[in-house]
Amino acid sequence: MAMAAARIDHVVRAVRDLDEAAVTLKNEFGLGSVVGGRHAGWGTGNRIVPLGPDYIELIAILDPEEAGRSFLGRHLMEQLEGGDGFIGWCVAVDDVERHAATLGLDVTTGSRTRPDGTVLRWRSAGLQEAMVDPSVPFFISWDVPPELHPGRAAADHASSPKGISWIEVGTDALRLKDWLDGEQLPVRVVGGPPGVLGVGIATDSGEIVLR
Repeated sequence: MAMAAARIDHVVRAVRDLDEAAVTLKNEFGLGSVVGGRHAGWGTGNRIVPLGPDYIELIAILDPEEAGRSFLGRHLMEQLEGGDGFIGWCVAVDDVERHAATLGLDVTTGSRTRPDGTVLRWRSAGLQEAMVDPSVPFFISWDVPPELHPGRAAADHASSPKGISWIEVGTDALRLKDWLDGEQLPVRVVGGPPGVLGVGIATDSGEIVLR
C-alpha cells in the first residue's frame, strides 16, 4: 500500500554560518529566511527558507561540544569539511509509523523552539539511514497545526515562492521506488554522487535553481 498524501516537505542544506548563508540566498536568489531555532541535544540550529507548502532548511553547528555527542552533530561536522551544500531531503507522510514499519525503521520524536517560544514537534523515521545514504529521504509527520508548518512562515522574498517544483537526486531509481513504496514525487533521478544535487523552486517571477 502506498503512502497517503506523500509530498516533499523540505530539503536540508548544511552551512558553516547561518547568517552568512541567509545573506547569500537573499542577495543571489532573492530568497528570504527566518530564524528557526535550536535542536535540543544535537548542538545544531537552523534557519528556514519558507516556500509555502515546503521549505529549505539551513542547518549549522551552534555548540560543537554538544554536537560531538550526537550522531547528527558529528555527521554535520563531517559534511561541512567539504563546505556548504545539500545533505538530505525529507518526505512528509500522514502516518510515519506505518511507513516506518514497512521499511523496518524506528520512529523518533523531535522538537525545536522558535524565538517566540512556540514549540514545533514532529515524528520522523529514517533520519540516520538517510544521513548514511542521502540518495533516499527520511520521513516526517508534523504534530502542529498546518499554519505552523515552517513553510508557511512569512519571509522577505523578492518574489513570491510557490514551492519546490523538483529536486535532482543522485540515486538508484529502483532503490528509491522501493524506499518510497512506489509513491510518485517530483524527483529527477541522475547519476553522480548520491544525494540532492539541485532544487527547483517555482516563484511568480519564474523558476529559481539552487545547487
